Amino acid sequence: MNNFIFQNATKVYFGQGCVKEYLACLVKPYNTVLLAYGGGSIKKNGIYEQVVGILQAAGKTVVEFSGIMANPTYAKVQQGAQLARECKADMILGIGGGSVMDCCKAVSLAARYAGDTWEDFWAQPGIIEVEPLPLGVIVTAAGTGSECNGGAVITHEEKKIKTGRDYPKLNPRFALMDPVYTYSVPVKQMVSGGFDILSHIMETYFSEPNEDNVSDDIMEALMKSVIRNLRAAIRNPEDYTARSNLLWDSTMAENRIIKMGKRCDFQCHNMEHQLGAYTDCNHGCGLAVLHPVYYRHIYRDGLPKFVRFAENVWGIAREGRSDEALALAGVEALADFIREIGLPTTLRELGVTDRSQLKEIADSCGISNGSYRKMTHEEILEIFHACFE
Repeated sequence: MNNFIFQNATKVYFGQGCVKEYLACLVKPYNTVLLAYGGGSIKKNGIYEQVVGILQAAGKTVVEFSGIMANPTYAKVQQGAQLARECKADMILGIGGGSVMDCCKAVSLAARYAGDTWEDFWAQPGIIEVEPLPLGVIVTAAGTGSECNGGAVITHEEKKIKTGRDYPKLNPRFALMDPVYTYSVPVKQMVSGGFDILSHIMETYFSEPNEDNVSDDIMEALMKSVIRNLRAAIRNPEDYTARSNLLWDSTMAENRIIKMGKRCDFQCHNMEHQLGAYTDCNHGCGLAVLHPVYYRHIYRDGLPKFVRFAENVWGIAREGRSDEALALAGVEALADFIREIGLPTTLRELGVTDRSQLKEIADSCGISNGSYRKMTHEEILEIFHACFE
């Protein structure tokens, strides 16, 4: 394995009833809590009432920061930071999925930083020397794994750039993860989030080193778990075993453990982020469209790993196939799974109808240095055209 340093500062409280059991104790050191959430679904499913009740019973002043969108914008981050400063918040408590958590991380930095956080930390990697506002999260959706890292993906609407950075200082102090809280997520959103989990794992798996390593072994088990439990959760959205496994799969995909010793290839995420910046498409759905086409483009460059993927993840027997045929069978098994779970397979299904826009989007995409095949913008455009219909 390659050399690495591992750190994760987030303390996880996992399981049914964990919010009721631990939240009051966790917020004890703080007086004013900035309560952040999205479009208001937590008010319909009872989570809001429970959390606010706990905070008020603990004597906390609660200031609400709502309306965080699916692709959180830099303008929304600035709005949250200004509110945090005005109310003199001691901490941020984010309730939701990846978008809420990502936005809250960026707010926690912007609330304490006097400069331009976009230019200094998102447009390019930076060094955080201020102490961000303490952040805790209550997770309501499995997908991004944002609860156990310092990563945040933010969209600058004016610049048409959607990008993510991972700063360990932005890790939440704690994450409360009750699988029951994910029951009310609509099936389409659950499936989209589930594919995002699979994407995170695949983009780490399909990268060097190819030699035997612990990370690849863990990832094969995680990919099989996501596939198995996503199927079970589609059959019964209130299958506690399936929903709890998916929630922890999501965390394991992005808590840095599987990335140890790996180069990582996030080319599909780079491409989807820019599709999202231009079209505001659903993240998991965009990834589902891109992955099979991208892998058909590069599988020969990482042939041994794609063969292993076919055999160890999808259980495809060689049966006289060449390495190339076996590797491609694994990619097609992935494409079949995407269709099986009802995700889109073309950009048109995502709502992208203007083919002429694709070149501008392709040219704006970042290039992943960890890919088995370092892409060019011309190749990215080819992939977009192949995905169009």
